[in-house]
Amino acid sequence: MVEEKTNASPEKNKAEKGERRGRRGEKTREEIVAAWKPKTKLGKEVKEGKIKSIDEILDNKRKILEGEIVDSLLHIKSDLISIGQAKGKFGGGKRRAWRQTQRKTKEGNIPTFSTLAVVGDESGHVGVGSGEAKETLPARDKAIRKAKLNIMEVKRTCAAFDCACSEPHTVPFKVTGKAGSVRVTLIPAPQGTGLVVANELKKILKLAGIKDVYSKTFGKKRTTFNLVKACIEALKKTNVEVGE
Repeated sequence: MVEEKTNASPEKNKAEKGERRGRRGEKTREEIVAAWKPKTKLGKEVKEGKIKSIDEILDNKRKILEGEIVDSLLHIKSDLISIGQAKGKFGGGKRRAWRQTQRKTKEGNIPTFSTLAVVGDESGHVGVGSGEAKETLPARDKAIRKAKLNIMEVKRTCAAFDCACSEPHTVPFKVTGKAGSVRVTLIPAPQGTGLVVANELKKILKLAGIKDVYSKTFGKKRTTFNLVKACIEALKKTNVEVGE
């Protein structure tokens, strides 16, 4: 009797672990879209199949109010920007994705976590959003949802003077974005150059589908929020025609 219990327990434990992982695991893209009940006119058009491309929405400047619209039209990936700092000796410490602040009350200190998320399909669409909550995971979910609502198109081409390929791998021309004291300039680069930018900006450009670019940055670059905003403003200008 004892041997039977010991032989059955590992399989039982594995089955229990598998069920637990399934319950705790996040929903897949297909499950989210299948369970989605649209509330806006745009969402109903996407659900019915009348709109089949995200570019139709962006070109007509229609406002996206449901994150599932982006999920149903694009295969997106997400990443978190390191805006916080872990406690370390002598005020140092590694950068981390969560920035923690505290509010003083009579009951004690109430912590708040904020984070900055970026989403994109690595094919010319990217979005950035911030989220704030009392816990880390709800803050991440809020940031990803806002990033989906802020999705935008990024024009790509081969614009470097010493590159003659036909692949869209860099920005079409020199663009500059500004936020606060930070100014970011993106310059077209030939194929094989890579992303010559700050580490946090590499996450944005990679999800936008840009593989090669030079950059110049000015101002207080340690302010990651402004650095990211300046990069997004520069990417927005890739949609502007040269003659405008």
